[in-house]
Amino acid sequence: MGKSSKSISDSLKEYGRGLTGGLLFSLPMLYTMELWWAGFNTDPFPLTVYFLVGLFLLMVYNYYVGIRHEHTIWEGLMESAEEMGLGLILTLFILWVTQRITDQMSIQEITGKIVVEAVTVAIGISVGKSQLGRDEEAEIKEEEKDEDKKMLVKSNAEPNLLRTLNISLCGAILIASNIAPTDEVIVIALETPAYKLFLIALLSIGIGGAVLYYINFTGSSRWVSKPSSLVGVFSGTLIMYAVSLVASAFMLWFFGRFENISLYTMVSEIVVLGFPAALGASAGRLLIQS
Repeated sequence: MGKSSKSISDSLKEYGRGLTGGLLFSLPMLYTMELWWAGFNTDPFPLTVYFLVGLFLLMVYNYYVGIRHEHTIWEGLMESAEEMGLGLILTLFILWVTQRITDQMSIQEITGKIVVEAVTVAIGISVGKSQLGRDEEAEIKEEEKDEDKKMLVKSNAEPNLLRTLNISLCGAILIASNIAPTDEVIVIALETPAYKLFLIALLSIGIGGAVLYYINFTGSSRWVSKPSSLVGVFSGTLIMYAVSLVASAFMLWFFGRFENISLYTMVSEIVVLGFPAALGASAGRLLIQS
């Protein structure tokens, strides 16, 4: 029997989960100075070997654990190549928006930085596509078998502002706490121009909102109430991002990152750390409850 074709909406949701997984599992690496330097210093041959090993690991994962178990070796290779391509594009964008690659750098330096980071990002994308979605039909059948669980799921998904704030804060601090003490946040904040900081903020809001309300991320049906209007989606997304900024500001203050700097630099640091914090307040919030 052939594979059933997916709708455009389902495909977008699958790719959305993949990109979220890629960021969730690799963002600390994208914010790590040693890896920036590794991309700059590593010779082309080791980089090529590392890239090919990453592609091989993707094929192994997709064959044994991935979202499609019935594909041929050729189809598995194409799927792995697609995920690696997405990893390269996502890595390029994140390194560009955080000012880690610029047009003043050599092609070798840019390529090295992208390859070093993209392998982990691509594996995260593969895991996100296959493991971070929810099987809607399976959930319905499971809930029908257990009426008490069905009532619990319904009550958990009902709007509860205090609960949402507390769990979102836990998720934001959990994901961003290993980045907050590092010097990389200061470096990115100081070197990134204002328009890229604005793009980082928009990216944080967009990914967080998509995770909560669109891409059927694992746990979203159980722990997030579905607003009946765009106003509800917008307000819920802004609450998520506000929690992320509060968590970022608290952690930066706690680790002494606000000492002897201007207000603009403070805001820049909060926005930079707000990106991983937003992943925590959305995706992390759902994962720690599922």
